[in-house]
Amino acid sequence: MSSDAVRAGSARPAIDDRLVAPETRYELCDGELVYVSPADPPHGERHLQLAALVEAHTGPAFEAAADLLTRTSQTDDIAPDVSVYPDAPDPETGGRRLEQLAFEIASTQSLSRAATKAAKLSARGVRRVFVIDVARSRALEWSAALAAWCELDAAGYIEDPALEVPLPIEAMIHAAKTDDAVARALLTKGNPVLVQKLAEGRAEGVAEGRAEGVAEGRAEGRAEGLAEAVLAVLGARGLVPDDGSRERILAERDLQRLARWIVRAGSCVTIAELLAER
Repeated sequence: MSSDAVRAGSARPAIDDRLVAPETRYELCDGELVYVSPADPPHGERHLQLAALVEAHTGPAFEAAADLLTRTSQTDDIAPDVSVYPDAPDPETGGRRLEQLAFEIASTQSLSRAATKAAKLSARGVRRVFVIDVARSRALEWSAALAAWCELDAAGYIEDPALEVPLPIEAMIHAAKTDDAVARALLTKGNPVLVQKLAEGRAEGVAEGRAEGVAEGRAEGRAEGLAEAVLAVLGARGLVPDDGSRERILAERDLQRLARWIVRAGSCVTIAELLAER
């Protein structure tokens, strides 16, 4: 165990003092090695969507991560599906700081299994732990006082100092709402790529309007700006369209389709998924 693994006055190890090897499919719970199986739909899909959703709503002083191992005790080394933790390192250890929010997805995993992990995370000091119950289309928050899950209002929001934008619970539950929520969060946070491209679209619309007619020019300029915004968001996420897909995006003039694409660009996995008609 590292020299800073045990804090002064505490028998608990440091959160990053590993019992299991990182980048493997194992957790340790009550001293028992637990194999975490690869996911099938819907767990795998909801995991990706939840990570994108939480990342978009996280505040600038925090980081979001998926499957981040946290040492909760001498016999536990567990990884929530998604975690939110302070960006600044721990002043005492120099390592990462304990997550403040943790999210689990329960599909094949039972709520009782998720509750065991939630209790351990809460006891370690994680402020809030949530679970998405895929089968019942609901979200719940762990209550340490009650030692039980408490269902959240699907129409409500999770507000927390770690979040810059309140997290819509409905978007956590229903996959169809995720893209819209990500786009709204990025715009609310003033994402510079989106703000710049939307501003350019408005400016080009005005310029074209003076030359060719206000209405036509604004529509053309806005379409060009939105198309550029789609490419910019994809580029920021490391997704690079091939020449044909890029030309298709830039040539698109249907404003409603472009609006759908710019929303999807924030969370799609492939360019084909972005362009697919639904």
